[in-house]
Amino acid sequence: QVLLVESGGGLVQAGGSLRLSCAASGDTNCISTMGWYRQVPGQERELVARTSQSGSVQYANSVKGRFTASKDNSKNTLTLQMSNPKPEDTAVYYCHADLGSWCSGYLIRDYWGQGTQVTVSS
Repeated sequence: QVLLVESGGGLVQAGGSLRLSCAASGDTNCISTMGWYRQVPGQERELVARTSQSGSVQYANSVKGRFTASKDNSKNTLTLQMSNPKPEDTAVYYCHADLGSWCSGYLIRDYWGQGTQVTVSS
């Protein structure tokens, strides 16, 4: 199994910057993709950014050009650099990882962190 622990959330002013980190532990050699999602109360969880095994990153249109996701394979960490955040970016941010097909025998193949609150003030 995989354990994901987020850190770095908090209160930030619009136009400022904030950095989120996600540390993965456990069977990290089985991880295929890692990403950041966010959720506002009463709404569905949505993709923010997702990294593939090849290193490419997919971003939500709403954060393109402002947020940067990067993965450090040597440290098994995923970061999200939030630049020029806006009040509408306020949400609980979750780290996610899924397992690759080369690792079989796992009943659970999707893992989530506990979430970290990000609040952007105007």
